[in-house]
Amino acid sequence: MAAMAELHGVPPPSQIDLNLSPTHSSTSAVSCPSSPSSYASSASASSFSSSCSSSCCAHPQLQQHSFTSSSQSSTPGLCSCSPSSNSGSVSGADGFLVGPLLLEPVIDPAVAQQACQEVLQKLQGPTGKGYKQSSPNIPLRLETRVIGEEDKRNQIDRFEEMEMELEEKKDIFSLTSFNTPASSSSSSATKQSWLLRLFESKLFDVSMAIAYLYKSKEPGVQAYIGNRLFSFPDAEVDVYLPQLLNMYVHMDEDVGDAIRPYVVHRCHHSVAFSLQCSWLLGAYSSDMHISTQRHSRGNKLRKLILSAQLQQQDTTLSIQTQRGCLDEMARLTPQRDFIKSLMGIGKRLATLPSKEQKTQRLISELSVLNHKLPSRVWLPTSAFHHHVVRIPHTQGVVLNSKDKAPYIIYVEVLECSSFETAPVPSKIPETRIRSACSAESLPDCGVATEPRPGCGALITVPNYDNDDEAWAVDDIDQLQVELPDCHTNSCDNISQFSVDSLTSQESKEPTFIAAGDIRRRLSESLAHTPTTFWRDPEDPSAVVLKEPWEEKVRRIREASPYGSFPNWRLLSVIVKCGDDLRQELLAYQVLSQLQNIWHQERLPLWLKPYKILVLSSDSGMIEPVLNAVSLHQVRKQSQLRLLDYFLQEHGGRSSEGFLSAQRNFVRSCAAYSLVCYLLQVKDRHNGNILLDSEGHIIHIDFGFILSSSPRNLGFETSAFKLTGEFVDVMGGLDGDMFNYYKMLMLQGLIAARKHMEKVVQIVEIMQQGSHLPCFHGSSTIRQLKERFHMSLTEEQLQLQVEQLVDGSMRSLTTKLYDGFQYFTNGIM
Repeated sequence: MAAMAELHGVPPPSQIDLNLSPTHSSTSAVSCPSSPSSYASSASASSFSSSCSSSCCAHPQLQQHSFTSSSQSSTPGLCSCSPSSNSGSVSGADGFLVGPLLLEPVIDPAVAQQACQEVLQKLQGPTGKGYKQSSPNIPLRLETRVIGEEDKRNQIDRFEEMEMELEEKKDIFSLTSFNTPASSSSSSATKQSWLLRLFESKLFDVSMAIAYLYKSKEPGVQAYIGNRLFSFPDAEVDVYLPQLLNMYVHMDEDVGDAIRPYVVHRCHHSVAFSLQCSWLLGAYSSDMHISTQRHSRGNKLRKLILSAQLQQQDTTLSIQTQRGCLDEMARLTPQRDFIKSLMGIGKRLATLPSKEQKTQRLISELSVLNHKLPSRVWLPTSAFHHHVVRIPHTQGVVLNSKDKAPYIIYVEVLECSSFETAPVPSKIPETRIRSACSAESLPDCGVATEPRPGCGALITVPNYDNDDEAWAVDDIDQLQVELPDCHTNSCDNISQFSVDSLTSQESKEPTFIAAGDIRRRLSESLAHTPTTFWRDPEDPSAVVLKEPWEEKVRRIREASPYGSFPNWRLLSVIVKCGDDLRQELLAYQVLSQLQNIWHQERLPLWLKPYKILVLSSDSGMIEPVLNAVSLHQVRKQSQLRLLDYFLQEHGGRSSEGFLSAQRNFVRSCAAYSLVCYLLQVKDRHNGNILLDSEGHIIHIDFGFILSSSPRNLGFETSAFKLTGEFVDVMGGLDGDMFNYYKMLMLQGLIAARKHMEKVVQIVEIMQQGSHLPCFHGSSTIRQLKERFHMSLTEEQLQLQVEQLVDGSMRSLTTKLYDGFQYFTNGIM
């Protein structure tokens, strides 16, 4: 027995002297370690305590001596040791002290004694009864007392809480030292950190990364998240780019140091990303005081992005031209000059009195701008790479606005592989139209042209190996009519019926069309005639916006000298000057998040988030909604109620077209009702609500959201706009589609509150350091969370939705606000 005890480092029972005298303990509160050094001390104490427990459990005779004085059941696994210079003490779980042990010291005795005191203090709790220590040199002893079942359970709970706190500190310690070999070897030997395991799991996405980067106060966690951003796809990170840059501008240096490497790396490899970052940094830095704005961190990074120092570090993006390698500084210049030209046009238009004069001036300005195209410029709101080659200046029009002069333009582009490296197309004069019928009159596509001043980098179009690409469409039509067997591409002026006719003539098989099909098609076409808008000098955009997009594309392509190119595309953009679009960008992010949530939950709610490009604190670009006009334009041009307009546009109540449009109206109305309620969208007159050709409604202009309202009066008190005309389109209060509308609202709110944190964090991060009107007051985020009604059951939430619908439908302020807009601005 003695030999076995010596082998395990424990003296035989004959050498153990039981000492059951009361012991004193410190009553100071336990402070959890917050640094790797203090964590190491806690970890050492924990390992020392566990080693003592295992030693006790390894010797039954030792256990027998320690538990003879108590008949109560003890808490297993608890052991306290107070080593002195050459001896230690072991106590059983019931609080009795087992005499001094002749153990070899494995750690510093003072550290071990302090760790034991902290464990005992944690077990005893805040009462401080029963444990006292008279002197730090006196061995630690426990007072003799009987422990009840409730006390044992409390001790177990407190011990588990202490273990959880130590585990959290271990997570932070693992993250703050994940780069050191010593910490890597030690962490591999121990249990893997739960937090690190989460960060490395497949469930960890960009949304969670942004949340931890914003809320974590540990520099190690922030640095790890900054490195983790490199592993996400660029498109996923770009969704939260405003949040990243706003944190960089307004939060502490640790967050900025974590974000900066990723931003600089992306700017090295992308001109478009560099420009977008420079615009956003300038816009978000404008909230700072003028004295600190110039020397702020955001302004310094913006200057670095636009400087030659950052660009010259990346030699892979040098653009080859006829004169050799273009200077790196020039790769940003053409696009910046193009954007400045568009902004300058908007500022000059704002000085003119009438919309007709503004439109005429716009046409003249765009005609002058056309002389500088093609060039290495593009529309930042587009989703594909392209070069702008021409702006049909006669198609531009000024939009409705009382004080500003926003305008919409249509831009012809040629799609390419990369707008940074692809060659810029050559200039094709307007006189050389594409209706040429011989090779002699075609433009010299392979002849080099000299670059013109102010046009940026211009390069010739390479020779085409495919003859179809070098001929005009009209010539291709003739070739295809003469040789129908070679027909491979769809053309502008040849119908499928003509091809079928040619094929049937060769096969000698006639084509029959049933008379019933002809009568049915004629009756359907005569049943509803789409409303034709007339040109209004006070609203010149109505006719332009009403024209179907497909017809507009065909008409502009036929008149364009670049229309014969197979990669020709038509884009559109709204240019706004004098308006802060940062709130629009915030609303776009929330709408995109809700759209993803409802798609993930498989709900048929319909939203149309349109892209927003913030250029500064008072300018930007907006992606137009195609095939859509405002409710104001519908009522003014048609002089019809909304239901009658639906019947005229889509057919009778039982027709397939009307039922499809009605279903689209209900789904979009339910989605935007929830958006207006959650974001508290105001200024909901009929000029800010669009109706597209398929029956969807689209809310635009989110200038008044959350805590802001027109003139800060808070006049619109309803949760959302739901007029009697909307209900009539749904089939009335007793209609099935109206009940479907309320059911969609309930399902959408249930799904949204499941993912509330994803929506709230978008808004909460942008509140940091912001002076936007939507963040007026200190309760904006709290009220936003309350509108998700997390504490209500689904039955209670259904009643809440019923109250919201009923209150909005009967709202008097909605009717008064529409009347106010009609008498002051003429909005019907």
